[in-house]
Amino acid sequence: MRIMIVEDDRRLARGMEVLLNAAGFVVDILSSGEEALQIAESVPYSAIVLDLGLPDLDGLEVLQRLRRRSVNTPILISTARDSLADRVNGLDQGADDYLAKPFHLRELESRVRALARRGQGTPDPVLKIGELTFDRLSRTAYLNDTAIELRRRELAVLETLLNRPGKVVTKERLAAEVFNFNDAVAPNALEVYVARLRRKLLPNGPVIRTIRGLGYMIDAK
Repeated sequence: MRIMIVEDDRRLARGMEVLLNAAGFVVDILSSGEEALQIAESVPYSAIVLDLGLPDLDGLEVLQRLRRRSVNTPILISTARDSLADRVNGLDQGADDYLAKPFHLRELESRVRALARRGQGTPDPVLKIGELTFDRLSRTAYLNDTAIELRRRELAVLETLLNRPGKVVTKERLAAEVFNFNDAVAPNALEVYVARLRRKLLPNGPVIRTIRGLGYMIDAK
């Protein structure tokens, strides 16, 4: 799952990035409201963490514009404005959750994960197809109750496909869920991760099919 963090406090943003990366998220850090508006419409984010005190635009203005443009990505407001009126206003303007600073990074992780699951229509933290089970909280996949050793990007590929069982996920969408803007991506990087994942799901796991010219699909049974 790919997350946008809009935060101009570099130290805080870096701490959030490190934690969410370790939790299995792909993270993009932005410090500009205008930049966030441009990118949020074209990248399939699972959630957005939005600071209100941005240097160019007030975060509430960013929130309002995103909602007017029909960007329905779940948005968590992260701000030092913690009065009841501020919280009510943020939620009324279209935010999905509100976290007052200072906050514990573990709480941020939990809230972002819940928002991302809800936004994808899969609130259950455990995904299961046949003999394969994926626990999104522990970031662990099990085949016949035996843990499979998967690296971070292999887990990202698996989770993205499991969120859409029996449906084609385009290569562009899959890459957007696995890589952020700063990743140096080789032309065949995605194919390499899919191939590794296929091998690790043998012999009893679900099949990942290549849909020529479109992308990939994991069997629904």
